[in-house]
Amino acid sequence: MMAYIFAFAARFSESGGHEGGGGLLSVNPGLAFWTVLTFVLLLIILRKVAWKPILTALDEREKNIQDSLELAETARKEASEKLEENKIIIAQAHEEARKLLAESRQFAEDMKQRMLDDGKVAADKKIADALQEIENKKREASAELKNLTVELSVEIAEKIIRKSLDPAAQKQMVDEYIKAIQKN
Repeated sequence: MMAYIFAFAARFSESGGHEGGGGLLSVNPGLAFWTVLTFVLLLIILRKVAWKPILTALDEREKNIQDSLELAETARKEASEKLEENKIIIAQAHEEARKLLAESRQFAEDMKQRMLDDGKVAADKKIADALQEIENKKREASAELKNLTVELSVEIAEKIIRKSLDPAAQKQMVDEYIKAIQKN
């Protein structure tokens, strides 16, 4: 269609007459009319054929860019929220680790104290058993000593009787000997 318009404009300008050989600055009303008309028709055709697809493409691109910006903003907000959640989780994990460490230390201290207490109880029991055994040995030794004393007393008494002491002297001698032994 454009080709027809240009061809028609070219014929009209030829027939409109160039009387007198005009220069570059001379105005030819027919040529000016057809130039303006061609320019207006070109704008209308471009508007219908080219501008709409270009504007539609630009609008789509602008919409895509806007959607991408919104999506990026949403992703940034989500990332920020996740970062805060992770910080909270890490803080909780640190706190839990501190609690576990404190509990472990307390458990170790309790275990140490329990072991010391058990050791002390066992040592006290051994000491008490040893003291009891010493006391038993002391009693046995004392009983043995008494038995020995009695045997010696009987032997002495026999010797004294053999020497024929009188009974009062014998009794007095035995009593003195028993008293001396009991004092020791």
